[in-house]
Amino acid sequence: MWGQRCQEEGLETTPASDASARRAEPTAVRREHRFPGPGALDRALALVRFLRAECSWDREQTAESLVPHLLEETHEVVDAIHDGDRAALEGELGDLLLNLAFQIVVAEEAGDLDADSVYGRLEAKMIARHPHLFGDGPRQDWEALKALERSADDGVLGGLARGLDPLTKAYRIQERVAGVGFDWEDHEGARDKVAEELTEVTEALEEEAARSGGPAAARVQEELGDLLFAAVNLARLAGAHPTTALARANRKFQERFEKLETLARERGIDLPSSTLAELDALWDEVKRG
Repeated sequence: MWGQRCQEEGLETTPASDASARRAEPTAVRREHRFPGPGALDRALALVRFLRAECSWDREQTAESLVPHLLEETHEVVDAIHDGDRAALEGELGDLLLNLAFQIVVAEEAGDLDADSVYGRLEAKMIARHPHLFGDGPRQDWEALKALERSADDGVLGGLARGLDPLTKAYRIQERVAGVGFDWEDHEGARDKVAEELTEVTEALEEEAARSGGPAAARVQEELGDLLFAAVNLARLAGAHPTTALARANRKFQERFEKLETLARERGIDLPSSTLAELDALWDEVKRG
């Protein structure tokens, strides 16, 4: 992304001799680096400082303007992990590292923090949350330790990231309250709650259908929200993260439907004009493999 921007501006950020030397050797096996540093983060920071000095587009970026890129690269890392593509993961992790380094350098220029202070916060936090590893006491519950870090004025749910997607936020809310004992004893209680909420959704749908001839937003939406929240709780108590479970379900459905489309093309079947029974028959055939 950044190299392309500088090329669009007609800027030369890499001497031709260096560029040709790098092209001659595969990136994946290179162990010599242009930018110095005892570690990968140091080299990434040096790279970003160079880009900020030599490329006007990089220089103009702010912490806020880089947020869309940070989010995009995070999603691309997740995609590579889900795909099991190690080569893609290496590249996407590099892009994410670049984004993290950019945020540090921009804040460093503003005098807000630096790489050492960022790492210092991280190290202190991990030592505090792993007392059993650093001779500071027995193993303790993770959420209980995090609660000790929060301000006395914050409630149990204080400090949750505002930008979390609703599914993940539901999971984190449930983790937080479970940390103070507000939780089912096991997954069976959560399973029964899902069944209860499903019944309430059904009742709300029937009520709205009888009254207006079709589902209305408020009551049905509220009950559906309760059902989804209960399902997240069931996933948590069953030992699964709901976003991971749902991502797998999405991939499974997409792969099967793409096979269904291929099968339909091979047989000259037009999907839009097919009946549901015909589509179900194709779907069942795909599922059987």
